Amino acid sequence: MTQEEKSILLKDLCGRLPYGITIYRITDNSIHHIQYSDITENIYQFSHFLEYSGVDNIKPYLRPMSSMTEEEESKYNLIQGLQHWTVEDGMIQNYGDAIDWLNAHHFDYRGLIPMGIALEAPEDMYKN
Repeated sequence: MTQEEKSILLKDLCGRLPYGITIYRITDNSIHHIQYSDITENIYQFSHFLEYSGVDNIKPYLRPMSSMTEEEESKYNLIQGLQHWTVEDGMIQNYGDAIDWLNAHHFDYRGLIPMGIALEAPEDMYKN
């Protein structure tokens, strides 16, 4: 895994921590569910998991954007439509709700699956 891929993967995983994530660990062919009710505990547990596993040895399970159902697409489009997008100091403001929604529903909006640094989640893995 390149340094750029490691960086992208860590950024992506950090955004998903409040919503939980299922991760495949390559070294021992095991699946781990990183999901805690307290975000502080979640970050602590995840950092120990990374220290033990190494970012090179893990792949999160994510849903491809193409797996979005019509109902999910409607909700996502509504969230996007309700947001007020502005540009201040060269930065896009107020887009967080859409990204949070994608993270909470485990969608691969960064394209990690095609890059080979994430796995496609089985259909029912993240059912509520």
